[in-house]
Amino acid sequence: MKIAFYAPLKSPDSPIPSGDRKMARQFIACLRSEGHDVRLISRLKSREAQGIQHKQIIIKNRGDKIIKRLVNRYLKADSWRPDAWFTYHMFYKAPDWLGPAISKALKIPYLVAEASHAPKRKEGGWSFNQKQVVLALKHADVIIGLNSNDEYCVKQVISSHCAYEFIKPFMGPDAALSCGEKRGSHREEICRELSIPENEVLLLTVGMMREGAKFESYKLLGKALSRLSTNKAWRLIVAGDGKCRQEIEKCFGSETLFVGALKEDQLFRYYCAADIFVWPAVQEAYGMALLEAQWLGLPAVAGNSGGVSDIINDKVTGLLTQPGNVADFNSKLVTLIENTDYREQMRTETTKIMRNEHSFEIAAKKVNLLVKNSLNSYRAKI
Repeated sequence: MKIAFYAPLKSPDSPIPSGDRKMARQFIACLRSEGHDVRLISRLKSREAQGIQHKQIIIKNRGDKIIKRLVNRYLKADSWRPDAWFTYHMFYKAPDWLGPAISKALKIPYLVAEASHAPKRKEGGWSFNQKQVVLALKHADVIIGLNSNDEYCVKQVISSHCAYEFIKPFMGPDAALSCGEKRGSHREEICRELSIPENEVLLLTVGMMREGAKFESYKLLGKALSRLSTNKAWRLIVAGDGKCRQEIEKCFGSETLFVGALKEDQLFRYYCAADIFVWPAVQEAYGMALLEAQWLGLPAVAGNSGGVSDIINDKVTGLLTQPGNVADFNSKLVTLIENTDYREQMRTETTKIMRNEHSFEIAAKKVNLLVKNSLNSYRAKI
């Protein structure tokens, strides 16, 4: 099957590190694993973050020109023509201006993964974008949710013919199976490289250093650690970079080491070496770094916001904290720092649960079945 792929928020072929881009690439890999011919159709970035309507109209007009060009191209008999359209991640700040119109013109199924609907945006600066989100959701033949918190509002507007399926956030096809015997050696290497004692409890956090929710998460984490009361020696390692790095570094004390942005193979070493992953998850959809950490068996303390609970099984693979509550984050982190046996028990359960619920193979089967069924249902209608 020929599938047109589009990500209105962030183009998946950009080299800039991003969990959102990585998940888009993993959906492409899911589709290609079944032999589908998947092509990135446009790099139009529809995100307008300030709620300024005339800027949204400019982006929409750009989209109209792309629609006209692509439809004309696809209607030519000798052109590559998609059998289905697949959009990844749309919401009121980044709607899909292309997919609904092109899929309608070509009479092909329209599939969306990671969509959200915010009814309160019906009024205000993003109302223009929000109308397009609602239109797209009503037009969709399949919607794949990655965040269970989105399901209720999305289902309020989708049509009766639309199939909604929740799939837990999943790893890519090349994800390492486990740390295995390398865990100890990675810990020795990193402690030696960073000149820290091996007997310290190693905390790890991974995140881009930018304004907004990421910055707020870092600030909350810094506050929680500044009030940490434990007799155990600990160290925080921060992996990430960005334009807010200087301000973020000021939020932490001398127990914190900043190692910058790391490539995947380097991150693997840190996930294996660490004892606890920590992230307050302010306004987090689910968190790719959190998913990766849990995949490699790393227990976590994280804020219970967005779809974080779709990854962390509270009190089994980690501890969830009240969103924005510094004292609760502090308390639960102390619990894990001081209880080695509890951490090791979590590590065992985390590895088992992640393999059973978040693997690429499981997601690929579900995604490709939805694609197949959508095409069959669409052809039956016409």
